[in-house]
Amino acid sequence: MPTQTLDPTFQGLLQGRYIASLGTENADGTIHLTAVWYLFADGSLFIATSSKSRKARNIAARPKASLMVDARHPGAERGVNAAGRAELISGDQSREINRRIHSRYLSTAATADPHIGPVFESFDDVTIRLVPVSWTSWDMAVLDAQAFGGRLGRTAGYMLRLD
Repeated sequence: MPTQTLDPTFQGLLQGRYIASLGTENADGTIHLTAVWYLFADGSLFIATSSKSRKARNIAARPKASLMVDARHPGAERGVNAAGRAELISGDQSREINRRIHSRYLSTAATADPHIGPVFESFDDVTIRLVPVSWTSWDMAVLDAQAFGGRLGRTAGYMLRLD
């Protein structure tokens, strides 16, 4: 069930380093879904990307998006989805935000490598800012306790390992 504010227990999840899924709308009404690195700051979600990417073109044409972050641990899956207005940021502000995003996912050695850091900086020339207007969150451990009496999480072999 969507809410206007994010449950504080899920803010920690957004601070974690996960691969998120970003959904934007294509011109024909279908959804373009892609894996992205992100930063959660000041109540917004930021995604570094190329101005030539489909996600950036979709945002420019239809300024809305959804982003899902989830932790996939069998029996303890939990996640959060944000949906709302999206905009493209460019210039110095984008470069600074993108550096912050890259530093969340790349080591200092990687960003200092002349074959890595500068390539990311030149490729990711804009930033998508998603300002959530609704949040949806879920916690499989809570559902397990409520619906299954905790059996899924505590009974060996019930939940199969993910590939």
